[in-house]
Amino acid sequence: MKVKIRKGDTVEVISGSADDKGSRGEVLKVLPEDHKVVVQGINIRKKHQRQVQQAQGRNMRPGIIEFEAPVDVSNVMVVCPKCDEPVRLQVQRNEAGDVQRICKQCGTALDA
Repeated sequence: MKVKIRKGDTVEVISGSADDKGSRGEVLKVLPEDHKVVVQGINIRKKHQRQVQQAQGRNMRPGIIEFEAPVDVSNVMVVCPKCDEPVRLQVQRNEAGDVQRICKQCGTALDA
């Protein structure tokens, strides 16, 4: 299944934990094989890292590391820049044959 969300899009979380639901963020990474996206400031996890000696003599810093965990694509919707609402996308080809993503509510092309 093709993912219509791309890196740099603004998305809104429509389902999931109560802390993240309704919040918006920018897509940092798209994982199409897992059907997931990584969104800035959403689904924050903590990892307890202990100090590890690496091959080149540098040490990794120990402590608690916070990072954004991936979210399933079905739990987010793209926010249209014109409507400023979460919308569904329609994929069409323009006159030149390039693929464009279009907002289904207002008809604005998201790819400029």
